[in-house]
Amino acid sequence: MRLNLSSLLAVAGLLCGQVFAAAVPPAPVPGQADIRDSGFVYCVSGQVNTFNPQKAGSGLIVDTLAAQLYDRLLDVDPYTYRLVPELAESWEVLDNGATYRFRLRGNVQFQTTRWFTPSRALNADDVVFTFQRIFNRNHPWHYVNGGNFPYFDSLQFADSVDSVRKLDNRTVEFRLKRPDASFLWHLATHYASVMSAEYAALLTREDRQEQLDRQPVGTGPFRLDEYRSGQYIRLQRHEKFWRGEPLMPQVVVDLGAGGTGRLSRLLTGECDVLAWPAASQLTILRDDPRLRLTLRPGMNIAYLAFNTNKPPLNNPEVRHALALAINNQRLMQSIYYGTAETAASILPRASWAYDNEAKITEYNPEKARARLKALGLENMTLHLWVPTSSQAWNPSPLKTAELIQADMAQVGINVVIVPVEGRFQEARLMDMTHDLTLTGWATDSNDPDSFFRPLLSCAAISSQTNFAHWCNNNFDDVLRKALASQQLASRIDAYDEAQQILAKELPVLPLASSLRLQAYRYDIKGLVLSPFGNASFAGVSREKESEVKKP
Repeated sequence: MRLNLSSLLAVAGLLCGQVFAAAVPPAPVPGQADIRDSGFVYCVSGQVNTFNPQKAGSGLIVDTLAAQLYDRLLDVDPYTYRLVPELAESWEVLDNGATYRFRLRGNVQFQTTRWFTPSRALNADDVVFTFQRIFNRNHPWHYVNGGNFPYFDSLQFADSVDSVRKLDNRTVEFRLKRPDASFLWHLATHYASVMSAEYAALLTREDRQEQLDRQPVGTGPFRLDEYRSGQYIRLQRHEKFWRGEPLMPQVVVDLGAGGTGRLSRLLTGECDVLAWPAASQLTILRDDPRLRLTLRPGMNIAYLAFNTNKPPLNNPEVRHALALAINNQRLMQSIYYGTAETAASILPRASWAYDNEAKITEYNPEKARARLKALGLENMTLHLWVPTSSQAWNPSPLKTAELIQADMAQVGINVVIVPVEGRFQEARLMDMTHDLTLTGWATDSNDPDSFFRPLLSCAAISSQTNFAHWCNNNFDDVLRKALASQQLASRIDAYDEAQQILAKELPVLPLASSLRLQAYRYDIKGLVLSPFGNASFAGVSREKESEVKKP
């Protein structure tokens, strides 16, 4: 189905992990009146298990907080989808894509916090420290708080980056072992946030290295002021932000209410912004004159992953038979309320490599039943693992699971739903005892590689982002071929081939690609919603009541 933009999209939530100890003692959640003249309240479902996006697979830190706390070398324009300068004011691509040289912006200041006062501006040492920690397994910081960097591990960057070195105080050079046309795009994701080498050196001297990922210091528009586990995060303005002082002195990210509770708080004015409202709430939001809505196409995909390491799901014929049993059109109507598009590929339609010839899986329970009978699998029981909280790609995972359960029952398959949460879900899925998992992916990159390799490459199994446990050497070879060329046409041909392999093997069944929706109070202006995640809050302000034009 084609999307009607007037019908808008909403998806909720973020996959987050176990919460580490709060940086400060518990306190009541601040009310709206507390910051009405000096900031705004941003309400979102989620938890925080790290304040370093490099250490996260997804979640609130990646989608919302990273853009406030940190900067990257490059950014992606939310309207043109093009790479633009951020901390790097310019860059060069050399050796056919095997060498990348960046000229850093001058006079970029790090945040001053209660736990760190910088003595200098950003320089090449910070960039080298940031990426050597990720890519160099022998670096003294690589294994601090565990040696896992899920996004970059899934791309095998530790094995593909030959060196990261400082040429002078404002010039950094990355040398790769082979050309990689996607490299710049991966450095534009929030996973590639730049840290302070000076702060790391202080923590080393004090033997408190683990605090780097828990008490953040970045160059972004806001600094962390308070964190109350499960309640709220207070951000204070970074007065020396290189783009200019943010308009609002503070932002409170309210974590304390979920579901209809967040909607009620938006309607009463306790929340100024509601991130990821449920699609079922769309009519209420659209009809209230005190609210505004923003929608954008989203770079996300919801899908059902088959555990291809476990019989009988290791047989593609079985996976195809099960796919025939799922009524995707009913999912569109019952879960997304017309605010998503049925997916035919693991790539969303907005991607420049989307295969327009891709076909949505047929819904044919009679054919599914016949194929399963021929395979001797008429009375099979499967365990379906499902996250309990709403996601950016799926506002109601448990309800989706129940619909899939009912569809499977029609063809004689008994599906047992196993609800799981956060990092617990990731850990249990990687022990390979599940049969199916309902999951998804959202990225802040416009490069197709940020879908294919993290979700389906062989390396992504060990990085715990390949829930299908599917390893196909031919598929990996095609992805490498796509990265070896700087020519867009050549890359599109390779990704077409990759999508054809996936359509044949079906390690995952794509379900939906959704728009992104954000609701906010009528006096809030300057809020930008990006297809790639939340943008900086630096330009957000509140109009005075006398200036607000009522609709």
